[in-house]
This record gives sequence, structure tokens and C-alpha cells, in this order.
Amino acid sequence: MDRLIYTAVSGMNAAMARQRMIASNMANAQTIGFRAEIMVATPQTLVDPNGAPDVRSMTAGSVTGASMKAGSLVQTGRELDVALAGDAMLTVQAPDGGEAYTRRGDLSISASGVVQNGEGLPVIGENGPMTLPLGSRISIAPDGSIMSSNPETPDAPPGKVDRLKLVSARGSQIEKDLAGLFRVPGADGAYGVLPNNEDARLMPGALEQSNVNPSEVLVQMVESQRLYDMRTKFIATARELDERGAQLMRMS
Repeated sequence: MDRLIYTAVSGMNAAMARQRMIASNMANAQTIGFRAEIMVATPQTLVDPNGAPDVRSMTAGSVTGASMKAGSLVQTGRELDVALAGDAMLTVQAPDGGEAYTRRGDLSISASGVVQNGEGLPVIGENGPMTLPLGSRISIAPDGSIMSSNPETPDAPPGKVDRLKLVSARGSQIEKDLAGLFRVPGADGAYGVLPNNEDARLMPGALEQSNVNPSEVLVQMVESQRLYDMRTKFIATARELDERGAQLMRMS
């Protein structure tokens, strides 16, 4: 069969992967701190033994990362809401126990005193997952310091109990996993960690929204569907070419 079919099928697979990426972006258009995923389809041009390019080769498409463009800020006035400034990210404990990084800053304190973000992931401090005394009044400083005061002694100055681990991925390779968290790829499937960034800052009482533009995502969805339909027609063309070629062989 004509090798055009391989180009068509690989293109269909890439279009399906792009559709999944678009669906994920659309589903998270309202998720706090979400970063839109990016995919690039790369044609793999081969060269035959005579040195001529083989235009009927496979194509590949994969999610290469995420758009780090900042989302809009919303002032909430809530003491435990934080918006990360610049390229800073918040450190959380991933479900596998390792460190992961996110821009989602809608923090809360569980019934056991564990500080967690809106996804229920424990937030990492200077000495691991943070646990705060229940019943205390908590505030967060721009450098990530957690300040605690006793409501029964309002005149006493608040004291520092911990500090959020804020990191920057500048100069480091990171990747986005299926849960939407950023990880540092390591050897043998393990993940690395980023060092604490003492210069990182945040804005208390505010939240960063998703950087997904719903209008752009809808246009991308229509374009992706049209490309998929075009590639299905290539398969019919490849079949027709194969049949015509077989007919010529029989005539000869």
C-alpha cells in the first residue's frame, strides 16, 4: 500500500493528542493558577538512499510544555490567598510524596492543621509539609513567611512559625505532569527538586487566574477537527492509489 497512509495515520494520532490537550485547557479555563498546555507537531522528513527526501514520512506530535504567560489577578482579601509574582512557584507535596510546583495559591488549613492548596495537596515549608497551630490567626508576608498570632492576646505582635518554599524554574528543566503539576525530570523516572529562592515574592490576598483564553481554545478546537477530517480523506486517497496501482500491475 502507498506509504501516504502512514503519514495520514500519524497525523490523525497527532490531531487526537491535540484534541486532548485542547479539551484539558478548556476544562481548566477557570482553574486557579492553571498554565495552558502547548503542543507542537513535528514532521519527520526521511532521506532515501539516493539522497532525495521522502515526503511521505511519519509525523509526530507531543505536548512540549505549558505557556508561562501570567494570568489575570483577582483581589480576594482572604488572608490565605496568595498570587505568585514573576516566575515564582509554590512547592507542594505530590501524591507520590515528592516535590511538585504550582502557581495555585488558594491555601487553606485542614482540620489537623496541615496547610494545603485548592487541590488538597500539602504545602511545603522550610522543614517539609507545613502544620500550623489550630485556632491561631494566620497571615502571610510577601516573602512567604507564615505569621501566627493568638486571638486572645491581640496586642501581642505576630511571630513567624514557618516560610513557604518558593522556587524559580529559571535555568532549570521542568515538565508538566498529567495532574497539572510541574516537576523536575530526573534519571530513571525519578523527579528532582528545585532550591529555595530567597528573592521570590508573592501577593497576599490575591489569586492568579488561569491563563487560558476560552475564545482561542474554541478556535483551536475547530481547526483541529478540520485537520483530522482532512487526514481521514488521505486514507481514502491512499486506498485509491493502491487499487489503481494494482490494476496497472494486472494489466502489465
